[in-house]
Amino acid sequence: MTGEEATREMPATPVPRRRRPPAGNRVSTGRVVALHAGVIALLLALQFVLPSYHHGVLARVLVLAVFAMGYNLLFGYAGLLSLGHAMFFSAGLYGAGLSIYHLGWSAPSAFAGGVISGAVLATAIGVLALRTTGVAFMIVTMMFAQVFYLTTLYFNVWTGGDQGVVLQQQARTIPFAGSTIDLTDPATRYFAALALFSVVLFSVLALVRSPRGRVLVAIRENEQRTTMLGYDTFASKLVAVVISGIVCSAAGAAYALLFGYVGSTFASVQYSILPLLWVLLGGAATTLGPFVGTLLMYYLIDLSNDVLAAWAPGWNFSAIGIVGIALILLILFFPKGLLGSIRERWVPWLP
Repeated sequence: MTGEEATREMPATPVPRRRRPPAGNRVSTGRVVALHAGVIALLLALQFVLPSYHHGVLARVLVLAVFAMGYNLLFGYAGLLSLGHAMFFSAGLYGAGLSIYHLGWSAPSAFAGGVISGAVLATAIGVLALRTTGVAFMIVTMMFAQVFYLTTLYFNVWTGGDQGVVLQQQARTIPFAGSTIDLTDPATRYFAALALFSVVLFSVLALVRSPRGRVLVAIRENEQRTTMLGYDTFASKLVAVVISGIVCSAAGAAYALLFGYVGSTFASVQYSILPLLWVLLGGAATTLGPFVGTLLMYYLIDLSNDVLAAWAPGWNFSAIGIVGIALILLILFFPKGLLGSIRERWVPWLP
């Protein structure tokens, strides 16, 4: 048999085909994207339907929901309980607000400065705090946050301390295409908050569904086994801390620009506990849970104040009591938060 004949008789080497994702995964991804796009479309439509009072409330909720989404990245997906995220939010708040107030920066430059401030602070805190785990990590982050809070009080000549500083209206404008975008206008403020929320929402969705997001979940479930599989868990957790800090500082910078106030109250431990409550209420490790928790808790407090003022003006009973009772009931019937429990019981494809 000649070499040419042998070549003709040899079976052809099969060409490897690119494996397609299962049809169920494609359908699930389509549902997830449609759900998130539908939420954003609904929020956009509400601007033209709701009374003007709710425009300001929803704008504030959207910015604080971004703060909660940044916290959820670390707590919900990486399993790291932090009580120091107020310093990341405040780093963006002060980075943007003080650069306008003292240095006269433009609004876009101030926003970028606030985000960079949060990124630098998150990197430094992450390198130090991640040497600990569990409860120790929670305590260390809380201590760093308290140092940051006391620093803002000590340098009150620059920061304004508890009284804070107010940004003037002319400083919160953006020149664009020969005109000016006024961030103090209620409609513009709402659209700006919605734009930030939309970008962060889809960015977080892409991250948590990526291989890096799966590694974070693996670290949360069993860090030792993840290390045995060859992953650098310290580097993954550090990246999670930095991304979480960037998202939270972006929320803080947006808050300063949209609402024109910078104060030490946002650096207090209360603003480290609030995002934890929002995430637990809406559902940890769910992309829309932080928004649902923030929206529900904000309107629950607002509604409780209105009900008490109308029905029981003489009662010495705080709205916080009503909110506490509601939260207890929600935890009893929805132990994994609203969306977390819904995913577990009825909608398993919910991200």
